[in-house]
Amino acid sequence: MRRREFLGVLGGATAAWPLTARAQQLERVRLIGLLMGFAEDDPAAQPLVTAFRGGLAKLGWIDGSNLRIELRWGNGSASRIEAFAKELVNLRPDVILGQTTSVVGMLARETQTIPIVFTFVSDPIGSGFAANFARPGGNLTGFTANDPSIGGKWLELLKELAPRTTHVAVLFSSGTSPQNKFFLPSLQAAASSLGVGANVTKVQTKDAIEGVIVAQARSPGGGLIVMPDPFNRTNRDLIISLLARYGIPAIYDDRPYADSGGLITYGADRSEEFRQAAGYIDRILKGQKPMDLPIQNPTKFELVINLKTAKALDITVSSSLLSRADEVIE
Repeated sequence: MRRREFLGVLGGATAAWPLTARAQQLERVRLIGLLMGFAEDDPAAQPLVTAFRGGLAKLGWIDGSNLRIELRWGNGSASRIEAFAKELVNLRPDVILGQTTSVVGMLARETQTIPIVFTFVSDPIGSGFAANFARPGGNLTGFTANDPSIGGKWLELLKELAPRTTHVAVLFSSGTSPQNKFFLPSLQAAASSLGVGANVTKVQTKDAIEGVIVAQARSPGGGLIVMPDPFNRTNRDLIISLLARYGIPAIYDDRPYADSGGLITYGADRSEEFRQAAGYIDRILKGQKPMDLPIQNPTKFELVINLKTAKALDITVSSSLLSRADEVIE
């Protein structure tokens, strides 16, 4: 190549470099707030965040590159969740992902303009987060945790697994799970149909949890329904150990309880919710509005039975129930 031609090519390439650099500088790093209701040291919570990051990465959003995620953990504490909700909103992120009803409720009180995508929310309409499922109508949309009929299903499964159950306590904290009234009509209908007494018990402290379980152990046939609740989740090991000590069968909404020694769980696939949430956040970052993204119900549910715990409680699991389980822990 002649010297003059070479210099011309070099000059053209050099002129293009500043344009490329400017284009990269103009590509704004997007900010996402992520507020989890669960505790950071909860081993079952970390995979949810991993699923979310993985879902974003598949769509081209890489934390530390074209995206920055500000992650906060509520640890099942209403006061902590409230403080972090204020903190994240003050950062003015492009979008916020909120996990659990209590988290989303506090975020919604802080902003009516920043887009919010939710997961683990049971009753978005009753909680005031949206006008309807098809067109939410505000700055919130997302993925529901469970159908209202699942309250009755929990009791039916517990009764099938432990037929001697005659009375159950329904355990949750009103401070972190006000939505649990959403499940009570179906649960109470099932209790009436099955001839099982159901007592709704709201707890705020670890001592109160033990008090409820001790009360269930005072007469034969006691059982427990551990409702979806960051407070219950944070105290998962305590609840399971107390139930083992007093010989009380219980059902939970999420498989990590079974992994930790809980008897039986039935609920939606939580990791899938977070992967789907990544898709909605991608669409919002590309210009769509939450009001135009329909709220979606879960499509996949998991039934997990801990056979070791059943044997410790002297419960024989029927072949019918074992055949329906997605997983049996032995």
